[in-house]
Amino acid sequence: MPTPSERTATDSPTATRDTASPALATEQGKTAIADSVVQKIAGMATQEISGVYKLGSGAARMVGSLRERIPGSSGPSLSQGVAVEVGERQAAIDLDIVAEYGVSIADLAAAVRRNVINSVQRMTSLEVTEVNISVNDVHTPDDDTSEEPPRVE
Repeated sequence: MPTPSERTATDSPTATRDTASPALATEQGKTAIADSVVQKIAGMATQEISGVYKLGSGAARMVGSLRERIPGSSGPSLSQGVAVEVGERQAAIDLDIVAEYGVSIADLAAAVRRNVINSVQRMTSLEVTEVNISVNDVHTPDDDTSEEPPRVE
């Protein structure tokens, strides 16, 4: 399946829109929801599911890990590993996750998809057309010792 950035105009959530969602467009005005808002909601909803270790591909996690160590940084990014395309009425979401070892990936994906759809739709009134999930790695207990940064004394 194409990622949000690879979709063409004909298969984009925004391609077939006529009017905004009734909850987002009223006689008193129109509400626009930024991609970053949907990214953050989807990221938080993903992390709420037991069995998700982290979000992001290997490179994104490495950059995020470095960013977290910088004094004064905002900590882990809630939208790392989340790509979205938001239209006036619909949203499409792609997730890159790392699963905990021993978890059924099929069950994990179903739970993540359900929670992301429910959270985004409840909070934004956008219809979520798809949630594509890529499991890029499996976290094992041995990984904890290898991910520790070297200590400088």
